[in-house]
Amino acid sequence: MSMTENRAQHEQNDNDVPQPVSHRRDKSVQRRRVLIGGGTMAVAGGLAIAGMASADPVTESTTKADTSGSATTSASASATTSATTSSGVCTLNAEVTEGPYSLDGALVREDIREDKEGVEVQYTLTVVDTANDCAPLADALVEIWHCDALGEYSGFVGRNGHTEEDDGTFLRGGQLTDSDGQVKLISIWPGHYVSRAVHVHLRVHTDVTLTDDSYTGGEVIHTGQLFFDADINTEIQAISPYSDNTTKETQLDDDSIYDDGGASSGLLTLTALGSSVSDGYKATLTVGVDSSS
Repeated sequence: MSMTENRAQHEQNDNDVPQPVSHRRDKSVQRRRVLIGGGTMAVAGGLAIAGMASADPVTESTTKADTSGSATTSASASATTSATTSSGVCTLNAEVTEGPYSLDGALVREDIREDKEGVEVQYTLTVVDTANDCAPLADALVEIWHCDALGEYSGFVGRNGHTEEDDGTFLRGGQLTDSDGQVKLISIWPGHYVSRAVHVHLRVHTDVTLTDDSYTGGEVIHTGQLFFDADINTEIQAISPYSDNTTKETQLDDDSIYDDGGASSGLLTLTALGSSVSDGYKATLTVGVDSSS
């Protein structure tokens, strides 16, 4: 199906503003987590008990522990949350719906910004396979997409009240993971739109066939979303071009998808690229997937 046909199908099936409930996947896997470590598993109801583990030591001079066991720095520096893998321990990331703004046939590229202005975000995402003792998953296509600073998605421009040229490709794309399961992508910090906190959509595909600039075939083995530190986001949404977006913003604590699970729910670890939020951030996350599901 072409992007144009895909877009038309979505426009027929979705309202101008997506309702929060429409984003949740009504399946038992929605909240599933897997904790694997030391060669043992604590199993409950056929799935391993949820668990989190700190990835790397953090220094007292730059961080403070929160009640969930993650660590958070000041908004002007960076924000971190306990990652999903450490010394062979990993969790299965939250599985959620892809939402109403997905399109098939993403471009395979590192920089997905095109001409979109905004605070730069440099993603490093590491995919590990819970079905293979949390080993890195190589040659998987990691695809992301999100709205621009004004809350508009390519292929669906106008849903958040703005008019511009829409070619269906800005802020969409993906890359294949390397032998370490890592992929690097460059984009901007997303804007916001009514009913959702600031977020990025994520899909992990296996067995794709690359074309000149895209892919064919394959299987989607994980669909998730990425989230951002609320304090840093508040600062960014207050500067241009984000401040031109006058639609009501939903806060992270009130989001219909994010379940306050930290990294296993898609909360990114952020490291500032400079002294100001406008200088941008590095964003990292280990994404636990199950290739056998």
